[in-house]
Amino acid sequence: MLKSLRPLLRLSHIVLLATALIGSAQAAPPVRELKLGFVPGPYIDEFKLGVQPQLEQKGYKIRYYEFSTGLEANSAVFKGDIDANVMQHSVFLASYNERNKTDLVGIVQVPTPPMGLYSRKHKNLDNLKKGFTVAVPNDPVNLQRALWILQRLGWIRIRENKPVDVTELDVVENKVGLKLVLLENAQGPRALDDADFAAIQGNFAIFAKLKLSEAFILEDMKPPYINVVAVKKTKQDDTYAQDIVQAYRSEFFQKAIRSEPFYDGFTLPDYFSATSTLKLGKN
Repeated sequence: MLKSLRPLLRLSHIVLLATALIGSAQAAPPVRELKLGFVPGPYIDEFKLGVQPQLEQKGYKIRYYEFSTGLEANSAVFKGDIDANVMQHSVFLASYNERNKTDLVGIVQVPTPPMGLYSRKHKNLDNLKKGFTVAVPNDPVNLQRALWILQRLGWIRIRENKPVDVTELDVVENKVGLKLVLLENAQGPRALDDADFAAIQGNFAIFAKLKLSEAFILEDMKPPYINVVAVKKTKQDDTYAQDIVQAYRSEFFQKAIRSEPFYDGFTLPDYFSATSTLKLGKN
């Protein structure tokens, strides 16, 4: 009698094991490929450091795409070639949407290095000769940020209450006789070889191995100019978008950023427990 039960017991063990394996497989999160776009700068490293580990725990496989310009990165999101990008502030995003009739939205802010004024030709701002050159971004949104920096130095005065589409013609007073040189935003670091000064957006400065502490002055960055994760408006409530938001706003991400000296001087979003102190001037 006992001998006849042994095959049945072995069979029951097999059934139980198979059931456990099936249950374990069902409990594992499904793999979902997530396509993220970036331009040169620190945002991809931020993502890999503090966001990717959390998303991978939820079953995501991250695929990274790097673009030369923000226009390309935004077009890729709108066309559905990628799920999201991380490389622009809300003012630039609104301007892009208006010009291109698109519907991208920012879902969460990310730590952002401020724009600063740099030089390889000058050690200080004294005894500058009339006609010295300052390279600035040629797109209206970031040109305005550069002009605000120059105005804070007392070098120029720009037209008040000007809408987003600022041009060099909105400089109504040039107190030191400087000459503006308008360039593609990403060309700012290269301009240091020729121009006396360059107002360089933070992500491009970081990519070019410039330190925020090397800037003569950093912009007083306001929330609209803190960079965001952008997705299509119709996707902002999708699970992947909300998982990205949750990962950025997590304590894990905050600790990862605060533990890295590289991010000293970055402007932090308001969901961080405290704001960062921007470093003005050279060390």
